[in-house]
Amino acid sequence: MLKKRKEITDEDLYALKVGAMWRYFKHESFAFWMVCAYLFFEYVRPQSIYPAIDFLPWTQLVVLGAIIGSFTDKTIKWVSSPINKLLILFLFVILVSSYFAYFPQVSYNNLDKYYLWVIIYFIIINVVNTRRRFFIFICIFLLASFKLSLSLSITWAQRGFSFTDWGLMGPPGFFQNSGELAIQMLVYWPISWAFISVVRPYTSKRMYYFLMLMPITAIMVILGASSRGAQLALVCQLLAMNYRHVFKPKILVSMGVSFFLIWAFLPEEQKERFETMGDDGTSMQRILYWQNGIEMIEDNPILGVGYFNFAPYFERYYPEDVILGKAELPHNIFIQVGTDVGFLGLLIFIGLIFLSFKTCREFSDQDRSGKRFIIGRCANLSLLGLLISGQFVTVTYYPFIWIHLALVVALVNSERRVSIKTKIAKQYSSR
Repeated sequence: MLKKRKEITDEDLYALKVGAMWRYFKHESFAFWMVCAYLFFEYVRPQSIYPAIDFLPWTQLVVLGAIIGSFTDKTIKWVSSPINKLLILFLFVILVSSYFAYFPQVSYNNLDKYYLWVIIYFIIINVVNTRRRFFIFICIFLLASFKLSLSLSITWAQRGFSFTDWGLMGPPGFFQNSGELAIQMLVYWPISWAFISVVRPYTSKRMYYFLMLMPITAIMVILGASSRGAQLALVCQLLAMNYRHVFKPKILVSMGVSFFLIWAFLPEEQKERFETMGDDGTSMQRILYWQNGIEMIEDNPILGVGYFNFAPYFERYYPEDVILGKAELPHNIFIQVGTDVGFLGLLIFIGLIFLSFKTCREFSDQDRSGKRFIIGRCANLSLLGLLISGQFVTVTYYPFIWIHLALVVALVNSERRVSIKTKIAKQYSSR
């Protein structure tokens, strides 16, 4: 007699039972496997850590696999969202800006830096379409980020929490530079905090304490990464997280202790960098980028100087303001978008940010009893950290904003499908 396979419940997943999670995962669709594999290859970057396996374009292959697998996954139905329309419209403006750019070839050579995110976004929102799929997807996102935060916080501790010019460095890829690495930690720690709040009732105290290492090590990496913008963003996140209860004695004490520990862990050299902010060579160059970038937008208000044309345009028309050898990108996401695609594209980009904030806030207001509320609120904390730190680095076409938008839409869609199924079940049972 065949033994009946035990049904996997939501509680099994929230309890983080590895066996149950694996049984669920292996019975999922090929498209979902490929989406999860994409997250693994993009965030963990094993192909960069171990050169022996870097003989194939892994991320491109799993994205192609997800697209092919989507045609055989019967659960996939087109997910509509206002964010979809703005993403396509932003792509259209980029194409027009590239055609009329001062240096069109530079624009054409960089088109993949945006349109690939559009493809990945649509794959994620359409494949990660159930609550359980979303939960597994978030688990992989957190595990990949935790691998970075744990190893690098240990590295920082082993060198005595000392300061270095390069801060902390991740594997080759989007998170290799300390500034971009710190932004990933800013995005990751609020989501990990929300995740812990969701699963805490289902897990043991030992597991809870282990999971708390995720936000703790993420904050350690932010402090050790030597990125002033990221550290400023962290403070703003903590203030925004507690602003409603900031005058309660318990919150005041916990925030005071948190800020004291943050300041105590900062190396003296990093504290000195805050004191010289605006006067050192890096700050002066960035100020020149911002000032001249605003002037570029004013002179080319509709479509900017051209997609990814900031650096060559700056070197040609502002050569006297290149004080660090050569012109780079503007180190500000809004100035980058404004110079790339003018006020037209900037309005679309701001619209995407506004819709993300609004969607999470409205979605969280639907259910203040648990999971959805806290994940929605913390998703906005992640975006806040990205936006503040993004005023000092050029990360518009890095995964942060585009993966964040995909997570927001996938979350809303998966929960909406649960609500629809619940209503149908109630109607059927009442007959």
